[in-house]
Amino acid sequence: MRIIADRARCQGHGMCEALLPDLFQVDDTGKVRVLVEQVSETDRADARLAVDTCPVEALQASTD
Repeated sequence: MRIIADRARCQGHGMCEALLPDLFQVDDTGKVRVLVEQVSETDRADARLAVDTCPVEALQASTD
């Protein structure tokens, strides 16, 4: 699974980074960066939670 971030939509709330700091980082511009290419099997449920809790829907999960 991959996480796709829409940086134009991101408002820098940081909920994703708070949940999974190994996968997400809000950079100096206040926009989310996805830190991993592929989400591990053990992190998938938490990554989906981060996607679902983004208040501006800036994250998407992709299974391709």
